[in-house]
Amino acid sequence: MAFCAGGSPSVVEYFPSEDFYRCGYCKNELGSRSNGMWAHSMTVQDYQDLIDRGWRRSGKYVYKPVMNQTCCPQYTIRCRPLQFQPSKSHKKVLKKMLKFLAKGEIPKGSCNDEPMDSTVDDAVTGDFALINKLDIQCDLKTLSDDLKESLESEGKNSKKEEPHELLQSQDFVGEKLDSGEPSHSVKVHTVPKPGKGADLSKPPCRKAKEIRKERKRLKLMQQNPAGEHEGFQAQGQPPSLFPAKAKSNQPKSLEDLIFESLPEDASHKLEVRLVPVSSEDPEFKSSFSQSFSLYVKYQVAIHQDPPEECGKTEFTRFLCTSPLEAETPPNGPDCGYGSFHQQYWLDGKIIAVGVIDILPNCVSSVYLYYDPDYSFLSLGVYSALREIAFTRQLHEKTSQLSYYYMGFYIHSCPKMRYKGQYRPSDLLCPETYVWVPIEQCLPSLENSKYCRFNQDPEAVDEDRSTEPDRVQVFHKRAIMPYGVYKKHQKDPSEEAAVLQYASLVGQKCSERMLLFRN
Repeated sequence: MAFCAGGSPSVVEYFPSEDFYRCGYCKNELGSRSNGMWAHSMTVQDYQDLIDRGWRRSGKYVYKPVMNQTCCPQYTIRCRPLQFQPSKSHKKVLKKMLKFLAKGEIPKGSCNDEPMDSTVDDAVTGDFALINKLDIQCDLKTLSDDLKESLESEGKNSKKEEPHELLQSQDFVGEKLDSGEPSHSVKVHTVPKPGKGADLSKPPCRKAKEIRKERKRLKLMQQNPAGEHEGFQAQGQPPSLFPAKAKSNQPKSLEDLIFESLPEDASHKLEVRLVPVSSEDPEFKSSFSQSFSLYVKYQVAIHQDPPEECGKTEFTRFLCTSPLEAETPPNGPDCGYGSFHQQYWLDGKIIAVGVIDILPNCVSSVYLYYDPDYSFLSLGVYSALREIAFTRQLHEKTSQLSYYYMGFYIHSCPKMRYKGQYRPSDLLCPETYVWVPIEQCLPSLENSKYCRFNQDPEAVDEDRSTEPDRVQVFHKRAIMPYGVYKKHQKDPSEEAAVLQYASLVGQKCSERMLLFRN
């Protein structure tokens, strides 16, 4: 039986939402609600499909907000790096970094003009006690041994015969959720209320010359029959995406601004290293102590966490442990797929760490922590721009890897709206799971915290669970479809939990992943 290409299947334990808990955004003591899974292991394709259904991970805990009940609905947001152009404020941050590296210049005054410096999501704050409990309860080694034994046994049985009720082998590689757009656009006339943050319904300010060039580019695209209707590049990269050198009459690309050459006598040296999240990786092990110290300094200074709550156990559990199985397929990026720390080394010292997942279709930002002494460099914005550029770089070899996922966009929380300033970007419809340009979503969000973005009233979730009996269950060292498992169960709550799980992960993942039941 083949669950995935060259590896073991995902193994998860599902925990339905039972209570409301404290919201990390609006601080409502009983306002937030989400469903969660403990992922013993997970393939990168399964996680890609899950985040395309509104799931997100914190360590090995994978959660999905109950969107129509939680106080601050959290919409998955992705940026389209291939069409991304840095705004004026983005260029300002990049130039500030270059001046600091070249001449040691430190900008005067505060950086209040910059959006929130950290891409932190506090959505699972209320679940920390549950996560700690699950981490102790879930014995991965025992489960792995049982699973290995079951797979070997299943493999032997499959050579003999396959009864009607046994699992069927399936090909899971290359499957991808449909990302169609709504059939009708919504005109945007919304103006933000005072104190509600930037007006995201308007594009970033641009010079007239840039606007004329954009119009010319769009005209050429319309004349080109091979061009895609949304300007997406399905295969390869646009010839002008990474120019060797920007022409004098063209605005500089993101790469030009980031990698501008420094003088030989530059005051500082910045190096960005990509380190796999693995206790077996020598670079990860050698930098662990310094990375942990930076994490504590950041949490205490920026989030006012008590030092005793920032121990190595918490750091390891949430930022150095991942359920994702590392994969290095020949058609994938050179670094492979999995979880990584992108370390920013300044003059031989780590000043920031971006925790990211590299998946088949995207780079997904997980967390960022940095040295508060360097807040004047706007490291939250700078690291996001570097991760967008990194996604473009990975796309050069792996054409389907073309998106940058920024976590959740929370319109009802003004300080979390900054993610909408990386354009062009899309929000995920919480009912049909299609991507909708953020400009079309904002008018609805101004009127209601919870919205269905897909304007087609007939549209449904294309990957909805239609055959729950095909959900794969791992029970008592045996793998079986739910249709077989349920014949031996009499608890009605068990069926409700499994059906809810299937509806939330979708038909594809429910047939690929193993749902552990004890």
